[in-house]
Amino acid sequence: MTNSNHAHDCPDCGGSVSRRDFVRKTGAVLLGAGAVPALFNASLYAAPGKDSPAETAVGKLYQSLSDAQKSKICFAFDHEKRKTINANWAIAEPEISDDFYTADQRSLIAEIFKGVTSEEGHAQFLKQTEYDSGGWDRYHIAIFGEPGTDKFQWEMTGRHLTIRADGNSVPGAAFGGPVVYGHGESDPRKNLFHYQTKQANEVFQALDTKQREAALLEKAPGEADVLLQGEKGRFRGISVGELSSDQQALVESVIKTILAPYREADVAEAMEFLNQGGGLKSLHMAFYQQGDLLSDQVWDIWRVEGPNFVSHFRGAPHVHAYLNVGVKQS
Repeated sequence: MTNSNHAHDCPDCGGSVSRRDFVRKTGAVLLGAGAVPALFNASLYAAPGKDSPAETAVGKLYQSLSDAQKSKICFAFDHEKRKTINANWAIAEPEISDDFYTADQRSLIAEIFKGVTSEEGHAQFLKQTEYDSGGWDRYHIAIFGEPGTDKFQWEMTGRHLTIRADGNSVPGAAFGGPVVYGHGESDPRKNLFHYQTKQANEVFQALDTKQREAALLEKAPGEADVLLQGEKGRFRGISVGELSSDQQALVESVIKTILAPYREADVAEAMEFLNQGGGLKSLHMAFYQQGDLLSDQVWDIWRVEGPNFVSHFRGAPHVHAYLNVGVKQS
């Protein structure tokens, strides 16, 4: 795996979606072992399939591609590019805005992008891509395998974004594999994802002195160090299972906030994997002293991790965040 740390000057990106609006649809979620997400109706408990709306659009896009186009952006399903984790890279050379694509193909790409996100998440990602790269169409896509079969994946990458649609082609992986998000604004008060840090730090503020000693560490692991460890893993920070019910509820809110940008079916699958790994009580939460941007002890780098769940939020010097949910593969 590789990762990238690029800092660029960016114009002011304006306002952001509020945390209240961003999570208002999530409802009450039970994260104990064996629980199911209460916010979804039964038809959405299953993971996305090859006939889900986004995946159907991937199939239409694939069928519209010429052989010359396929030679540039289509790869075997097991290609190493599909497994790369990076906060800033082009998975294939053409930009979506290039003449390489027709107007109809760009419309299908936009449809796929919207289809793998929640309404609020899509608005958030549009602001982020505009700020960081001049728009979502300055990003890059690739297709692995053949859409409509049991093994395919669409992936979109660029500065501070990796997002996927795979019709549940990757066993034991929510979202089709690790996803990445971020924002190049270095002032945390303007960063589009700083609301997640504020939510996480509500947990820290609720800890007593002894708990804070367990939760606050000096140096963070590598930002792309998000491989799943499974039940035998060693996890940093304080055990959520040792927290009070009120403190656990705050951690639960953090999990919901992290997952909220993505479509319901992907979130439902992620919740199921989390529950299979022991639920909320299986997690650990860590905060890191390094990178305290405003010297205000609002810890800008933090991590939530358990056997089947890793969320690493590197908020300094700007946001690179990684999310990996699933089952460790042998």
